[in-house]
Amino acid sequence: MRLAALRQKNWLILHDVDSLSDDAAPHQPGPALFDGQAWRRAGLVTGEAPGRGESLFIDRGNEQWVLRPYRRGGLVAHLCQKRYLWLGVERTRAFRELRLTAALYDQGLPVPRPVAAGVKREGLVYQAALITVRIEGARALASRLSEESVDEALLERVGEMIARFHKSGLDHVDLNARNILIDEENTPWLIDFDRCRFRQPGRWQTDNLERLARSVAKFSAATDAVLAAISAGYASAS
Repeated sequence: MRLAALRQKNWLILHDVDSLSDDAAPHQPGPALFDGQAWRRAGLVTGEAPGRGESLFIDRGNEQWVLRPYRRGGLVAHLCQKRYLWLGVERTRAFRELRLTAALYDQGLPVPRPVAAGVKREGLVYQAALITVRIEGARALASRLSEESVDEALLERVGEMIARFHKSGLDHVDLNARNILIDEENTPWLIDFDRCRFRQPGRWQTDNLERLARSVAKFSAATDAVLAAISAGYASAS
Protein backbone atom coordinates (compact mmCIF):
# COMPACT_ATOMS: atom_id res chain seq x y z
CA MET A 1 0.00 0.00 0.00
CA ARG A 2 1.35 3.41 -1.00
CA LEU A 3 0.51 6.20 1.42
CA ALA A 4 0.87 9.89 0.62
CA ALA A 5 0.25 13.00 2.74
CA LEU A 6 -0.95 16.42 1.65
CA ARG A 7 -2.05 19.70 3.18
CA GLN A 8 -5.01 21.85 2.12
CA LYS A 9 -5.44 24.98 4.23
CA ASN A 10 -5.88 23.72 7.82
CA TRP A 11 -6.50 20.14 6.71
CA LEU A 12 -3.87 17.41 6.71
CA ILE A 13 -4.74 14.25 4.78
CA LEU A 14 -3.06 10.86 4.58
CA HIS A 15 -4.38 8.63 1.79
CA ASP A 16 -3.79 5.46 -0.19
CA VAL A 17 -2.49 6.49 -3.60
CA ASP A 18 -4.06 3.42 -5.23
CA SER A 19 -7.51 4.40 -3.91
CA LEU A 20 -7.27 8.13 -4.59
CA SER A 21 -5.19 10.24 -6.92
CA ASP A 22 -5.16 13.90 -7.81
CA ASP A 23 -5.88 13.25 -11.47
CA ALA A 24 -7.92 10.13 -12.22
CA ALA A 25 -10.02 9.24 -9.18
CA PRO A 26 -13.67 10.35 -9.17
CA HIS A 27 -13.22 11.50 -5.57
CA GLN A 28 -9.91 13.28 -5.12
CA PRO A 29 -8.11 13.59 -1.78
CA GLY A 30 -9.33 16.69 0.02
CA PRO A 31 -11.55 17.94 2.87
CA ALA A 32 -14.74 17.13 0.94
CA LEU A 33 -14.05 13.42 1.43
CA PHE A 34 -14.79 13.79 5.14
CA ASP A 35 -17.94 15.92 4.83
CA GLY A 36 -20.80 13.60 5.76
CA GLN A 37 -23.46 16.19 4.91
CA ALA A 38 -22.02 16.64 1.43
CA TRP A 39 -22.23 12.88 0.85
CA ARG A 40 -25.86 12.99 2.04
CA ARG A 41 -26.72 15.83 -0.32
CA ALA A 42 -25.22 13.83 -3.18
CA GLY A 43 -27.50 10.91 -2.29
CA LEU A 44 -24.57 8.57 -1.76
CA VAL A 45 -25.10 7.66 1.92
CA THR A 46 -26.64 4.18 2.05
CA GLY A 47 -26.78 3.70 5.82
CA GLU A 48 -25.15 4.23 9.17
CA ALA A 49 -23.24 1.98 11.53
CA PRO A 50 -24.35 1.71 15.17
CA GLY A 51 -22.34 3.42 17.89
CA ARG A 52 -21.40 6.88 19.03
CA GLY A 53 -19.17 7.60 16.04
CA GLU A 54 -22.00 8.23 13.54
CA SER A 55 -20.19 6.23 10.86
CA LEU A 56 -21.69 6.53 7.38
CA PHE A 57 -21.79 3.97 4.59
CA ILE A 58 -21.00 5.65 1.27
CA ASP A 59 -21.75 4.23 -2.16
CA ARG A 60 -18.88 4.52 -4.64
CA GLY A 61 -20.27 2.23 -7.30
CA ASN A 62 -17.73 -0.57 -7.34
CA GLU A 63 -17.37 -0.57 -3.54
CA GLN A 64 -18.66 1.09 -0.40
CA TRP A 65 -16.73 3.21 2.06
CA VAL A 66 -17.15 3.67 5.78
CA LEU A 67 -16.65 7.28 6.93
CA ARG A 68 -15.99 7.31 10.67
CA PRO A 69 -15.56 10.60 12.56
CA TYR A 70 -13.60 10.36 15.79
CA ARG A 71 -15.74 10.80 18.89
CA ARG A 72 -14.78 10.68 22.53
CA GLY A 73 -16.41 8.26 24.95
CA GLY A 74 -16.80 8.24 28.71
CA LEU A 75 -17.18 11.25 30.97
CA VAL A 76 -14.92 13.49 28.88
CA ALA A 77 -17.43 13.28 26.02
CA HIS A 78 -19.80 15.49 28.04
CA LEU A 79 -17.22 18.27 27.82
CA CYS A 80 -15.77 17.74 24.36
CA GLN A 81 -17.00 15.15 21.88
CA LYS A 82 -15.01 15.83 18.74
CA ARG A 83 -11.84 17.72 19.62
CA TYR A 84 -8.45 16.37 20.64
CA LEU A 85 -5.26 18.08 21.80
CA TRP A 86 -2.85 18.86 18.93
CA LEU A 87 0.56 17.23 19.49
CA GLY A 88 1.68 16.99 15.87
CA VAL A 89 0.12 15.38 12.83
CA GLU A 90 1.79 11.98 13.23
CA ARG A 91 0.43 11.76 16.76
CA THR A 92 -3.18 12.34 15.72
CA ARG A 93 -5.45 9.38 16.20
CA ALA A 94 -6.46 9.32 12.54
CA PHE A 95 -2.93 9.24 11.10
CA ARG A 96 -1.80 6.64 13.62
CA GLU A 97 -4.79 4.39 12.96
CA LEU A 98 -4.48 4.61 9.19
CA ARG A 99 -0.76 3.80 9.25
CA LEU A 100 -1.36 0.86 11.60
CA THR A 101 -4.25 -0.48 9.51
CA ALA A 102 -2.15 -0.15 6.36
CA ALA A 103 0.67 -2.12 8.00
CA LEU A 104 -1.75 -4.90 8.97
CA TYR A 105 -3.28 -4.87 5.48
CA ASP A 106 0.17 -5.20 3.91
CA GLN A 107 0.79 -8.29 6.08
CA GLY A 108 -2.28 -9.94 4.57
CA LEU A 109 -4.29 -9.81 7.79
CA PRO A 110 -8.10 -9.57 7.56
CA VAL A 111 -8.66 -5.84 8.02
CA PRO A 112 -10.65 -3.32 5.95
CA ARG A 113 -8.55 -1.62 3.28
CA PRO A 114 -7.78 1.90 4.51
CA VAL A 115 -8.56 4.76 2.13
CA ALA A 116 -7.81 8.08 3.85
CA ALA A 117 -7.44 9.89 7.16
CA GLY A 118 -8.35 13.55 7.49
CA VAL A 119 -7.30 15.91 10.28
CA LYS A 120 -8.63 19.45 10.62
CA ARG A 121 -6.40 21.55 12.87
CA GLU A 122 -7.98 24.35 14.88
CA GLY A 123 -5.17 25.97 16.84
CA LEU A 124 -4.33 23.77 19.83
CA VAL A 125 -6.98 21.15 19.00
CA TYR A 126 -8.07 19.08 16.03
CA GLN A 127 -10.95 17.04 14.65
CA ALA A 128 -10.46 13.92 12.56
CA ALA A 129 -12.13 11.21 10.49
CA LEU A 130 -11.12 7.95 8.85
CA ILE A 131 -12.33 6.26 5.65
CA THR A 132 -12.01 2.51 5.04
CA VAL A 133 -13.56 0.11 2.54
CA ARG A 134 -16.70 -1.57 3.85
CA ILE A 135 -16.58 -5.37 4.10
CA GLU A 136 -19.47 -6.47 1.92
CA GLY A 137 -22.24 -8.34 3.69
CA ALA A 138 -20.43 -8.38 7.02
CA ARG A 139 -22.20 -8.55 10.37
CA ALA A 140 -20.76 -8.08 13.83
CA LEU A 141 -20.01 -11.21 15.81
CA ALA A 142 -22.19 -9.69 18.54
CA SER A 143 -25.17 -9.91 16.20
CA ARG A 144 -24.41 -13.51 15.27
CA LEU A 145 -24.15 -14.50 18.93
CA SER A 146 -27.45 -12.83 19.77
CA GLU A 147 -29.48 -14.24 16.90
CA GLU A 148 -28.05 -17.62 15.99
CA SER A 149 -26.98 -20.87 17.57
CA VAL A 150 -23.30 -21.33 18.25
CA ASP A 151 -21.33 -22.26 15.12
CA GLU A 152 -18.30 -23.97 16.62
CA ALA A 153 -16.25 -23.98 13.41
CA LEU A 154 -16.82 -20.24 12.94
CA LEU A 155 -15.86 -19.49 16.53
CA GLU A 156 -12.68 -21.50 16.13
CA ARG A 157 -11.83 -19.41 13.08
CA VAL A 158 -12.36 -16.31 15.20
CA GLY A 159 -9.83 -17.65 17.71
CA GLU A 160 -7.38 -18.47 14.94
CA MET A 161 -7.75 -14.96 13.54
CA ILE A 162 -7.03 -13.35 16.91
CA ALA A 163 -3.94 -15.50 17.27
CA ARG A 164 -2.69 -14.30 13.88
CA PHE A 165 -3.00 -10.68 14.99
CA HIS A 166 -1.25 -11.43 18.28
CA LYS A 167 1.59 -13.10 16.37
CA SER A 168 1.97 -9.88 14.40
CA GLY A 169 2.34 -8.05 17.73
CA LEU A 170 -0.99 -6.19 17.57
CA ASP A 171 -2.39 -5.10 20.92
CA HIS A 172 -6.08 -4.45 20.16
CA VAL A 173 -7.14 -2.38 23.15
CA ASP A 174 -10.86 -2.72 22.36
CA LEU A 175 -11.19 -6.36 21.33
CA ASN A 176 -14.91 -7.03 21.60
CA ALA A 177 -17.71 -8.82 19.76
CA ARG A 178 -18.72 -5.66 17.88
CA ASN A 179 -15.22 -5.16 16.44
CA ILE A 180 -15.12 -8.66 14.96
CA LEU A 181 -17.07 -8.87 11.68
CA ILE A 182 -18.20 -12.02 9.89
CA ASP A 183 -18.60 -11.79 6.12
CA GLU A 184 -20.94 -13.72 3.81
CA GLU A 185 -18.43 -16.58 3.55
CA ASN A 186 -18.16 -16.88 7.35
CA THR A 187 -14.69 -15.35 7.35
CA PRO A 188 -13.87 -13.24 10.42
CA TRP A 189 -12.38 -9.76 10.14
CA LEU A 190 -11.06 -7.34 12.76
CA ILE A 191 -11.86 -3.61 12.74
CA ASP A 192 -11.36 -0.39 14.73
CA PHE A 193 -7.67 0.07 15.49
CA ASP A 194 -7.94 3.42 17.25
CA ARG A 195 -5.28 3.59 20.03
CA CYS A 196 -3.97 0.12 19.11
CA ARG A 197 -0.25 -0.54 18.64
CA PHE A 198 2.41 -3.15 17.95
CA ARG A 199 4.09 -4.59 21.04
CA GLN A 200 6.37 -7.38 22.16
CA PRO A 201 4.59 -10.43 23.64
CA GLY A 202 3.31 -9.84 27.17
CA ARG A 203 0.36 -9.63 29.51
CA TRP A 204 -1.58 -7.53 26.99
CA GLN A 205 -2.46 -10.66 24.98
CA THR A 206 -4.32 -12.12 27.97
CA ASP A 207 -5.91 -8.74 28.61
CA ASN A 208 -7.24 -8.70 25.04
CA LEU A 209 -8.81 -12.13 25.44
CA GLU A 210 -10.31 -11.27 28.81
CA ARG A 211 -11.88 -8.16 27.33
CA LEU A 212 -13.38 -10.24 24.53
CA ALA A 213 -14.73 -12.75 27.07
CA ARG A 214 -16.54 -9.96 28.94
CA SER A 215 -18.03 -8.77 25.66
CA VAL A 216 -19.18 -12.24 24.61
CA ALA A 217 -20.96 -12.65 27.94
CA LYS A 218 -23.15 -9.65 27.08
CA PHE A 219 -24.42 -11.16 23.83
CA SER A 220 -24.46 -14.94 24.20
CA ALA A 221 -26.52 -17.22 26.41
CA ALA A 222 -23.95 -19.95 25.75
CA THR A 223 -20.92 -17.98 26.91
CA ASP A 224 -18.89 -20.97 28.09
CA ALA A 225 -19.34 -22.87 24.82
CA VAL A 226 -18.52 -19.80 22.74
CA LEU A 227 -15.35 -19.02 24.68
CA ALA A 228 -14.26 -22.66 24.63
CA ALA A 229 -14.46 -22.75 20.83
CA ILE A 230 -12.65 -19.42 20.46
CA SER A 231 -9.95 -20.58 22.87
CA ALA A 232 -9.51 -23.86 20.95
CA GLY A 233 -9.01 -21.96 17.71
CA TYR A 234 -6.61 -19.55 19.36
CA ALA A 235 -4.55 -22.39 20.84
CA SER A 236 -4.36 -24.24 17.53
CA ALA A 237 -2.90 -21.18 15.80
CA SER A 238 -0.57 -20.04 18.58
